[in-house]
Amino acid sequence: MTQPRITVLATGGTIAGKAGSATRHDYRPGQIGIDELLGQVSALGIDSQFRGQQIANIGSEDIGEQIWAQLHRAALAAINDPACNGVIITHGTDTVEETAFLFDQTLPADKPVVMVGAMRPADAVGSDGLRNFANAVQVVSDGDAAGRGVLVVMGDKVFAARDIRKARTASADAFAGYPRDEIGLVRPSKLEWFGAPWRSGEEARFAYPDPWPEVALIYIYAGITADVAARQITGKTRAVIVAGVGEGNMPEAVRDYLAGLAKAGMIVVRASRVEEALVDRAPSDDELGFIAVRALRPAKARILVQLMLASGKADRVAIQAEFDRR
Repeated sequence: MTQPRITVLATGGTIAGKAGSATRHDYRPGQIGIDELLGQVSALGIDSQFRGQQIANIGSEDIGEQIWAQLHRAALAAINDPACNGVIITHGTDTVEETAFLFDQTLPADKPVVMVGAMRPADAVGSDGLRNFANAVQVVSDGDAAGRGVLVVMGDKVFAARDIRKARTASADAFAGYPRDEIGLVRPSKLEWFGAPWRSGEEARFAYPDPWPEVALIYIYAGITADVAARQITGKTRAVIVAGVGEGNMPEAVRDYLAGLAKAGMIVVRASRVEEALVDRAPSDDELGFIAVRALRPAKARILVQLMLASGKADRVAIQAEFDRR
C-alpha cells in the first residue's frame, strides 16, 4: 500500500505550545515549529509521508485576514498538487471554527482538508496534541474523507466546518456541533463515519475575498441601547450581524435603529448568542428588511455575508437563500 502524502500547514496554537512545566496552568502557544512537531509525529511510527510548512506560530486569537490569505494560498497549492493526497492544518482552538468555515466555503472539496489542535500544551500532563494529530492523519488518509468539506478533528471526534463550535474552555473534550454533532469517531487505529460524503466533486463555493468587506457584529444583552449599537457602525460598514437573545431577538429601540439601516440598504442579519440556536424567518422580517441566519453561529454568519458581498451578491433574497441552504 502506498504511503499517504500529506501536506501539513502549521499556524501555532496550543498544539505547538509549551508551559515549561507539566502542571502549570499558563503556557505560551506557538513555541514548537513544524519540523519539531513532525519529528515527534515520526517517532509514533505513523505510516505517512509529510511535507511541512510553517505559515505562522501564534495563538489563534491573533489570526486574521493576512494569515488567512497566506494559509489559503498554501492549502490551495497543496490541493492542486497531484503528489499531495490531503492537507492537515494545525491551528489554535479559539478561532478554529471560523478558519474552518472560511476555508470550507473557499476551497474545493475534492481532497480532504483536516484542521487539528489541542487543549493542553505539548509538555503538559495528559497532552492531547499528538493523539489529535494522529487522529487527523487517520482521517485525511481515508478514502471517504474527501467530499465532506473542511473537517476538524478534536477529542476523538470528527466535525464538519458548518457545525463545529468550541463549547468548553478547559477540557480535552471541548468541542461540539450543531445542528449536527460529530459526523465521525476516530482514534489512531480506526475511523468510523456516520454518513456518506455529501460534497463529492464540488468546487469552491466562493472565491477568496479581496478585499474583505466590513461587517459589524453586535452582541445583544439586557439594557443595550440604540446608541451603543450605532457606535459599532462606521461609514465603511456594509452589513450587520446581530447576535440576538433567544431566537435572534433584540430590544425594540435597537430593532428600530437597525430597521432604519436596512431600509437605507444595509444588510442586517438576525443570529443568536444561544449555543444551539435555530433562527428562522419571522413574519416581521419582511417588513423590517432583516435576514434570518438559520443554524449558523454569528461569527460564521459574518464570514458568509463577507464572502457574498465580496462576490457581488448583495441582494437580500440571495443572501437569505444562502443561509437557508445550510
